[in-house]
Amino acid sequence: MRFTVAYIVCMNATYTCNQCDMAVKAECAKCDVPLENGHLDLPDGSSVQVSRCPSCEGKIKSPQCCGSDMTCSM
Repeated sequence: MRFTVAYIVCMNATYTCNQCDMAVKAECAKCDVPLENGHLDLPDGSSVQVSRCPSCEGKIKSPQCCGSDMTCSM
């Protein structure tokens, strides 16, 4: 099984909820660098939003609020 990952760098690494305007800053606790926003393309054609550390290559599911993925300002 192979996955494709696309990355978009968020300059301030701030994720914001489109519904309630809650915001979080995302940094890697191991490397102290801002996470990059990206999408993991799944074999069924769907896409999952992820946050990735550009230093250690770790990935997590991007933050959610009000039942939806929070967006990252570009």
